[in-house]
Amino acid sequence: MCGIVGVIGQGEASAVLLEALRRLEYRGYDSAGIATLVEGRIVRRRAEGKLANLAAALARAPLAGRVGIGHTRWATHGAPSEANAHPHGTERVAVVHNGIIENHAELRAELEALGQVFETETDTETVARLVDHLLRQGHAPIAAAALALPRLHGAYALAMVFAGHPELIIAARHGAPLAVGYGEGEMFVGSDALALAPLTRRIAYLEDGDWTALGPEGARFFTADGQEVARPVQLTAYSGAATGKGNFRHFMEKELHEHPSVIGDTLHRMIDPGSRAVVLPALGFDLAAAPRLTLSACGSAFYAALVGRYWFESLARLPCDADVASELRYRAPPLPPGGLGLLVSQSGETADTLAALRFMRAAGQRVLAVVNVAESSMAREADAMLQTVAGPEIGVASTKAFTAQLTVLACLALAAGRLRGVLSPAQEAALTDALLEVPGRAAEVLDSHAAIQRVAATVAEARDVLYLGRGNCFPIALEGALKLKEISYIHAEGYAAGEMKHGPIALIDKSVPVIAIAPSGPLFDKTASNLQEAAARGGRLIVLSDAEGAAKLRPIAADTVLLPRVDPFVAPLLYAIPVQLLAYHVAVLKGTDVDQPRNLAKSVTVE
Repeated sequence: MCGIVGVIGQGEASAVLLEALRRLEYRGYDSAGIATLVEGRIVRRRAEGKLANLAAALARAPLAGRVGIGHTRWATHGAPSEANAHPHGTERVAVVHNGIIENHAELRAELEALGQVFETETDTETVARLVDHLLRQGHAPIAAAALALPRLHGAYALAMVFAGHPELIIAARHGAPLAVGYGEGEMFVGSDALALAPLTRRIAYLEDGDWTALGPEGARFFTADGQEVARPVQLTAYSGAATGKGNFRHFMEKELHEHPSVIGDTLHRMIDPGSRAVVLPALGFDLAAAPRLTLSACGSAFYAALVGRYWFESLARLPCDADVASELRYRAPPLPPGGLGLLVSQSGETADTLAALRFMRAAGQRVLAVVNVAESSMAREADAMLQTVAGPEIGVASTKAFTAQLTVLACLALAAGRLRGVLSPAQEAALTDALLEVPGRAAEVLDSHAAIQRVAATVAEARDVLYLGRGNCFPIALEGALKLKEISYIHAEGYAAGEMKHGPIALIDKSVPVIAIAPSGPLFDKTASNLQEAAARGGRLIVLSDAEGAAKLRPIAADTVLLPRVDPFVAPLLYAIPVQLLAYHVAVLKGTDVDQPRNLAKSVTVE
């Protein structure tokens, strides 16, 4: 997960930037760099690997200048290198960036036709070249930013410095967090309060879509449509900087709003934007040769695995089993020679999942772990590890870690489909494009969740709630029910929509909300038929769908939550967000302890 810092200081900026980057190391990175203005010129120092390498480069060739930006970066494709490290830029502007610019290819083609010469294939350079083009046309930096930002599609956080403007940093966020720090005659910007904690306790947070122009005496904030606004300055506690809630009421609320950046960072790490293909690290075994895949996990991670089963079977034609980890070794299923075990865990320390890993290992399986903590037991004991780029998750109920797991599994399924000869390059590219749209669509969901808050008032009064879904959205029904149970203590169950008439329909009356995960697509009509049956029994239908699906279900729906239209392949990623948001708002209305619900722990390390 990339980290961003910036400073307009009274002393040399390079030391301040380096220390701030050290406080962002927890996000993970494989290169780093800074840029400062030296006598009005942009000068960069970048290095592959750890910050010690950047510090050594600065020791060999110190950087003067009181204004600068810094960055820790995950490689997006190819080997990490100094050339691919941020900041990227031209002689007029330098940019650091966290996220994905979805329309970078179109912008690149347009800018190349206008004479811009690109040096890398990164999407970040597109931002720098676009701003540079506007500067060349005679626009001042603030005007150039105001023109450039609306043209960027996706989820991102940005910071820019400009040659000849030693008292200016422009920063922006859309779907990725960014904080502004106020000093005495100094100003700072960072990905979170952790980076800024040693510098100031006075913090303002950009709202989604905001951009800001920083000068030595303060900051001007603008909305996405260019309206100048005020953002409150608040005190942040130094000791809590690593895990601060920012301007959110709860850690869970903050982490819900990090979905776009987490999905984007994970995609950025796994997808080569040039070829639109998934790039896997060396696994040490042949993924295409596995005769069968056995998935296992606990809680929300198991529901991510269930979605993965749909993807692996449909996209790679790879036979799959999926078991909750607490049952797998007791069922002791026969596992085929040469088979592959896939474990999913946020912490990498969950006792039952570790036991499942060891059972698979004893049965002769190669083992792949999808975890958020690279140094965890599962990561160490597995043959290979794919890391979810979710960053720290403090709320006990998993939110952003879940969508990060789904993102990794989606990418892995695409790679498996290609390696097994099931997906053509064109098919993989099309599905990759669908994935790359998700961070931007996720930001749209978070920007317009008033309907979810309205629905929450109804659900909060219920004693029992049913969630229905089909195909790869059936596990999202399970996830929605689990979240509601975990943090609001309302009884809820998730079912495959077609199973409703095989028992659960007996529960339906006007007091039981029925929440339908129903994106338009090949399975929509079947789901709609099941919902008609629920409506006929007096059920209060709450429909989560896109415009096309919502229009068809409006006659029977009591409430509708309208979501962006996406490819059915990526629907689980997008629809996970509103079901989690709904549980959050219900819990807030009921006054429960959202971040630390009773009887639950973040990582279950005992059986």
